[in-house]
Amino acid sequence: MSLEEPTSTNDCVYFTNRADENGKEKAWVLKEQCPECNNALMGKPRDEKTGKAKIRATEYVCPSCKYTVGKAEYEDTLTINIKYTCKCGNEDELSIPFKRKRVQRINEETGKKQAIETIRFECGKCGEQKDITKKMK
Repeated sequence: MSLEEPTSTNDCVYFTNRADENGKEKAWVLKEQCPECNNALMGKPRDEKTGKAKIRATEYVCPSCKYTVGKAEYEDTLTINIKYTCKCGNEDELSIPFKRKRVQRINEETGKKQAIETIRFECGKCGEQKDITKKMK
């Protein structure tokens, strides 16, 4: 199975490419076709003056037919594609639902527990839990 990689981040709702001592991950969520007209990809509404997407918008809009759907409702239907290399040497790819889970972890700076939003998946060979966390502030 070979995953379809995006040609541009403009085709993606979410994209990240990360590497650390535990391996590396490339993850992306492709935009879906409009369920009403099937002519265009759903996306965030655009600012009339600048033409740039409104990143804090709470809905997705079809540019051709103006069909609107809420952000949470739309993102629950999406699939995240992940290509990863684990520290055990396993290289694999997988597709899972794009649903973030809240997980407790210890903040390295303060030493306190905090809840973070993450997409969690397992290595296909060694079974290690791997996380793709939302960017921290």
